Amino acid sequence: MKLPKQVLDFYLNSSIHVALSCYALVRITFHVFHIQYDEAMALFVFFGTIVGYNFVKYDALVRVKKKPIGNQLKIIAFLSFISLVLVGYYFFHLKRITQIVSVAIFAITALYTLPFFPNRRNARNWAGVKIYIVALCWVGATLVLPYINAEIPFTGNFFIKCIQRFVLVFVLILVFEILDLANDDPHLKTVPQTIGVKRTKILGFSLLIPFWILGILTFTFHDLIINLIMVVTLMLFILFANPNRSKYYTSFWVESVPIFWWLMIVFL
Repeated sequence: MKLPKQVLDFYLNSSIHVALSCYALVRITFHVFHIQYDEAMALFVFFGTIVGYNFVKYDALVRVKKKPIGNQLKIIAFLSFISLVLVGYYFFHLKRITQIVSVAIFAITALYTLPFFPNRRNARNWAGVKIYIVALCWVGATLVLPYINAEIPFTGNFFIKCIQRFVLVFVLILVFEILDLANDDPHLKTVPQTIGVKRTKILGFSLLIPFWILGILTFTFHDLIINLIMVVTLMLFILFANPNRSKYYTSFWVESVPIFWWLMIVFL
């Protein structure tokens, strides 16, 4: 069992899994807005997620804490470099406006990681804002970029989908914050630190209800049933979340939710 665990850990630690989740959300955006599959757009987000997440996760370890680089981290660094090259390649296949917006999203990611202002922490450590920055970046990368690259006029439906996508990512992050409660710096003021685990779960349940109801306005009956399955699944993840759960509970299972959502749309 040692080798499969090592493979799974590398798959998760290298951010391939979270990149697949973002890729799945891009494919869902294509489906919802009837956009023809755009390989450059989908793979730009996939490889961009690998680069962005690995930069966020490992920059502090190498740049600040000066930790020695092991073999796995070297492989992850090589994978990130290859992904960066591919991001550059697919970047030049996007529309100009998409390129501009993607640079803005990258700037937010950099702000999240690097302390741009003297004597200030990076945005990741700003009290109470981490969850909003991450959710906005996910919405921008997986919904806004594919939408504007398809050159579709902005409508009320677009803004409804942005709210839904933001709520989905927000709820997913709530589960992460519950599990990380024991390890997070108290100064971060995450949602569970601020209102407690029980109220955080109630908040998550409460947000999922309008998430599904908003879909009544824009989704087909088929999609509404799939979304209902999604909502029930997320409610169960929230219900059973606690700080004693294994890291795989969130880093694999919870982050698999967008992938399962996309697969249900394709095969059901």
